[in-house]
Amino acid sequence: MRIVVDTALNNGAAEYSNMGDVAMLQVGVRRLQHLWPAAQIEVLTESPANLAVFCPNAKPLSRAGRDLWIGDRTILGGFDRFLPRALSARLGVLSRGCRLRFPRAFRRLVSFRLSLRDRRNARPEISAFLEAMDHADLFVVCGAGGFTDDTRAWNISTLDTIEEAIRRGLPVVMLGQGLGPLNDPDMLDRARTILPKVRLFTLRGGRGGASLAQTLGLNAERTPTTGDEALEMAYEARNKELGSGIGINLRVASYSKVNTDMVDKLKPVLQECARRHNAPLIPIPIAFHAWANDQLTIQRLLQGLDDSSDGGLALDAPIKVIQQASRCRVVVTGAYHGAVFAMAQGIPVVALTASEDYNAKFQGLEDQFGLGCETVSLGAPDSSERVAAAIDRAWKSAEQVRLPMQQAAQRQIALSRAAYQWIAANISFSDSKPNLTGQDVRHSQLTSTPSLL
Repeated sequence: MRIVVDTALNNGAAEYSNMGDVAMLQVGVRRLQHLWPAAQIEVLTESPANLAVFCPNAKPLSRAGRDLWIGDRTILGGFDRFLPRALSARLGVLSRGCRLRFPRAFRRLVSFRLSLRDRRNARPEISAFLEAMDHADLFVVCGAGGFTDDTRAWNISTLDTIEEAIRRGLPVVMLGQGLGPLNDPDMLDRARTILPKVRLFTLRGGRGGASLAQTLGLNAERTPTTGDEALEMAYEARNKELGSGIGINLRVASYSKVNTDMVDKLKPVLQECARRHNAPLIPIPIAFHAWANDQLTIQRLLQGLDDSSDGGLALDAPIKVIQQASRCRVVVTGAYHGAVFAMAQGIPVVALTASEDYNAKFQGLEDQFGLGCETVSLGAPDSSERVAAAIDRAWKSAEQVRLPMQQAAQRQIALSRAAYQWIAANISFSDSKPNLTGQDVRHSQLTSTPSLL
């Protein structure tokens, strides 16, 4: 059996630089390996060495080969830059239509184009991707925070790849997905065309995701809310004793709408709370991208209090960040997975937002856990006072909410595991074409299925 896995990981040099995305991949691959021990699991990646570190039993599959194949201008190469924009876009649409309707002819056309000009030696990468898709039994999209207005590039590549898999008769499942806010008319139209054909689509729980899934035409019986896959790794690493520090993180990025002025405004608030509670400020970095580097932001928050801190630079694996979070009594974070890593262990969170996207993410965690998460808008005039008061409330309630939060994490982990088990129970794989037995995923099925691990 062969399983092709797509992820939320960025490509290029930024790949594997977000510890939340890596955690979702690690848990997803581990569950698939448990279900099908003999399966060959191939993960789309540009970093085989990093994949070997985090998922040593998975096989790398060229993400570049995928991107070249599904790219609307594959047959044009670099020549489209010499064409008027409108003509280039129209040719791109024709290219996509040819790829989907006449795949054999399109393959020959791409082969001919590469025989004329292939400076980056793309032919082997495309061939490897096509060979895997031709012989795969299952296509899996692991946990992701995509399908929002801020993730357009990921939306397009994911929808195109799903469409490619479905055209081959390959069953597609999407697990632990964020969904929305999404208002882009083009993305909504494409999602309505493609996503209802996915065999199973589980939501990780962002507020508004279930209603958006309904408007996109997804089958409600096969779109359960199961929580984030990374909860499992964090819950397993929980400490018996509550920590004594205040974990800190703030996501400065164009998509988070958080800027350096907000960082400077928050810094004295956090440092005063640390002094008031006699607690260290503990770095909880999640992203290490050039355009969103939590470690550098944390260093800025610590200036004047702990100038020797590296901001968590050495926390280069999800388990390291999770273990760091376990030292905390409270976590204050602007990164979604900073909250996930804490809440799964029973640690209350003060979530900091400045965008509609992050509001939905954190409010979804409020819904999933029921307590232990308070969202504060950094754009509010009295945000400093609100953050300080929320930290004080979280500090005071930490002992009381610890066990209920861990129990909420357990429930979500059980639902998420059961969704994976549903795949094995309800999708059968023949030597040629896989087919679905036709059963629905109902909430009662998910809650009653034994855990995998």
